[in-house]
Amino acid sequence: MPLSRSLSMSSLSGLPLWEEESLPVEDLYLFEIAWEVTNKVGGIYTVIQTKAKITVDEWGENYFMMGPYYEHNFKTQVEQCDPPSAAIKIAMDSLKNSGCQVYFGRWLIEGSPYVILFDIGGAAWNLDRWKGELWDTCGIGLPYHDREANDCLIFGSLIAWFFKELTDQLQDKPNVIAHFHEWQAGAGLVLSRSRKIPMATIFTTHATLLGRYLCAGNVDFYNNLDKFNIDREAGERQIYHRYCLERAAVHCAHVFTTVSQITAVEANHMLHRQPDVVTPNGLNVKKFSAVHEFQNLHSTNKAKIQEFVRGHFYGHLDFNLEKTLFFFIAGRYEFSNKGADVFLESLSRLNYLLRVHKSDVTVVVFFIMPAKTNNFNVESLKGQAVRKQLWDTAHAVKEKFGKRLYEALLKGEIPDMNKILDRDDFTIMKRALFATQRHTLPPVTTHNMLDDSTDPILTNVRRIGLFNNRNDRVKIVFHPEFLSSTSPLLPMDYEEFVRGCHLGVFPSYYEPWGYTPGECTVMGIPSVTTNLSGFGCFMEEHVSDPSAYGIYIVDRRFRSADESCNQLTQFMFSFCQQSRRQRIIQRNRTERLSDLLDWRYLGRFYIHARRLALSRAFPDTFKMDTFVPPPTQGFRYPRPQSVPPSPSASIHSTPHHSDEEDEEPYDEDEEAERDRQNIKAPFTLGAVPPGKKKQPGEYGN
Repeated sequence: MPLSRSLSMSSLSGLPLWEEESLPVEDLYLFEIAWEVTNKVGGIYTVIQTKAKITVDEWGENYFMMGPYYEHNFKTQVEQCDPPSAAIKIAMDSLKNSGCQVYFGRWLIEGSPYVILFDIGGAAWNLDRWKGELWDTCGIGLPYHDREANDCLIFGSLIAWFFKELTDQLQDKPNVIAHFHEWQAGAGLVLSRSRKIPMATIFTTHATLLGRYLCAGNVDFYNNLDKFNIDREAGERQIYHRYCLERAAVHCAHVFTTVSQITAVEANHMLHRQPDVVTPNGLNVKKFSAVHEFQNLHSTNKAKIQEFVRGHFYGHLDFNLEKTLFFFIAGRYEFSNKGADVFLESLSRLNYLLRVHKSDVTVVVFFIMPAKTNNFNVESLKGQAVRKQLWDTAHAVKEKFGKRLYEALLKGEIPDMNKILDRDDFTIMKRALFATQRHTLPPVTTHNMLDDSTDPILTNVRRIGLFNNRNDRVKIVFHPEFLSSTSPLLPMDYEEFVRGCHLGVFPSYYEPWGYTPGECTVMGIPSVTTNLSGFGCFMEEHVSDPSAYGIYIVDRRFRSADESCNQLTQFMFSFCQQSRRQRIIQRNRTERLSDLLDWRYLGRFYIHARRLALSRAFPDTFKMDTFVPPPTQGFRYPRPQSVPPSPSASIHSTPHHSDEEDEEPYDEDEEAERDRQNIKAPFTLGAVPPGKKKQPGEYGN
C-alpha cells in the first residue's frame, strides 16, 4: 500500500491545497498517550486538548486517548460509555479480571474523543514486580522515594499490557499507531518495544528533562550544549533514572518528534537522537477568533482594565488613561526561564527613556504569575472600594443634577449653574474627594506574599526602584494568581485580559514552544518573544518581517544579556511611540497571522509523522517515498507594502507627534489579499533558506 505525503483536510484560505491520497484510517487505530489526558498539569494539556477536534475529524471512532484515572476529573470531564470495538473491550476486560481498573468514555471537549483511563493506585500492588521487569529489560532502576517516576512506571506497564492484549485480538487488522508524549508516558513505549508488540510508535518530547533543570539553574545552556557531561548533570540533580527513561523512549520509538527547531537542537545534544519531524504546537483558532470584532473586543476589555487601574492607583491617578498602554507577562513562575529578569531590567531602562524624552505615555505592566500568597492585599481591595464609592457618588449627583436641569428646561429657563447643586451635594463630593487622598504609594503587588523578602520579582523591583512613584512613566502591578472572572480585584478571564492589553512580553530563555505569544497572535495582540522560543523560531521562518506584523523577536541566543535588554527596551520604546492608528493597523496584521497557528495547518506535520512511523514499523504493508521533501522556506508572509509600524521604519524622532503625520496609504483588504498571494509552499521539515547558514547542531529532516 504505497503512501505519499498528503493532507486529509481542506487547506486554509491562501494556503496551498494538497490533493494527495490520505491515510487509510478505516484500517488503523490511533492511540495518543499522555499524562495530561483529562488531567491539567502543564502546556501538554493544551496541545492535546486543542488538537483533539482535527484528529477526530480525520480519524473518527478509530482515535483514542489514554491517560491516568483521577476520580474527580473523570466525574467532571468524561461521559462514560462502552468501547466501540470488541477488541478494545476484551483488552480492557483482561486487565480488569487481573485486578486493574480501566475506564472508558468520551472526553467532554471539542471533538469529544474517546479516552481510556488507567487507575494507577489500583494497580500499585504490581509495582515491585514491574520495577524488576524494567531493570531486567532495560537496566533502569527507579528509587522508591520518587513517587512520580513510580506512578509513571505503573502507567506505562498498564499501557504495554493493554497493547499486548489488543494486538493479540486484532492480529494485523487494523494496524495500531501509538503516539507517546513526554517521559511520563515513555515507560509504556519502552516496555511495548521490548515485548515486540506489533505497532508503530511515535515519541514526542515537548522539552527535555535535563534542559529544563539546567536552564532553571541559570546555566549558559545554549552556548554549552556540546560541553555538558549529560550523565553527571542528571545524576547531580537526582533525575538520572528519569533521564534514562526519557532517553530510552526516544531511541525505542520508530519516529522521534519535537515541537520546535530550537528544541530539536537541544534534543540532539541531550538525548543523542536527531528528531525525524518537527511538529509545532497549534491552537484551535476558531475558539479565539472574533471574526471582525476583535478590535471592538480590545476596546471593551481595555475599558475593564482601565477601571481596575483607576482603583489601584487612586490618589496617584495623574496620568492620562487614554495615553496609557498595558503590557503583560504571564505563565509559570519560572523567573529566569520565562525571562522576567530581562523584562524587569528592560522596564527600568524604558522608564528612563520615557522620562528623558518627557513622554506623555504611561505604561502599566502586569505580571500574571502564580506564587504563594495568603490573601488579597488590603490596600488593593480598598482601592477598588474607593473607586466604586466615587462611581456611586458621581452617579447620585448626576441623577440629581439631571433632574433639576430637566425641570428648569421644562419651565423655559436656563438654570443658574451655581445654584443647581446645593450645599449637601458639594459636601458629598468633597467627602468623596477626601477619600481619594493617599499617603502611600500604590502597591506593587495585589496580594500578601508569603515570601515577600525573597520573592524574585519583588527583589528585582526593589533593585530597579520602580515603586509606582508619580514621576515614573512605568508602573508595575504584580498579580500572583491566575486571572478569574470571579475575582473581586480584576474580574476578567485570561482571554478577556489579553484582548484588553496592548502588548504581551515574553522574553523567555527556555521556551520549547510558547503558547502565550501564540494566544496573543490569534487574538490580534502584538507580542515580544525570543529566538530561543519555539514560537519565535517558527515566526522567523514563516514571516519575512515579523515586527511589521506585531511579532518582536529578541535575540537571546547570539547576544549578551545586556544587549538583549537593550534590544527589548528599544522594541518597547518604539511601541510606545506609535500612534493609536498605527497600533490599530498593526493589530490587523497580527490577527492575520492566526492562520499560521491553526491546527488545520499544523496538524499536517503530525500526519507526516504517522506515515513515517507506519512505513518503518510495517515496511511491507506501508511504503513511503524516501526522497526528502523539497527544500522550501514554508510560508513567507512578505513585508507589508504600506509603511509598517515597526521600530525600523516608523518611529518618530520625538514622541510628541500628531496623528496627521501617520496617514500612510493602507487598505486592509488589499494588504491581506497580497499576503495570501505571496505565501509559498508550506511543507518544510527543517530545510534551510538559501543564504542562511545552519547553526551548530541544527539539521535537516
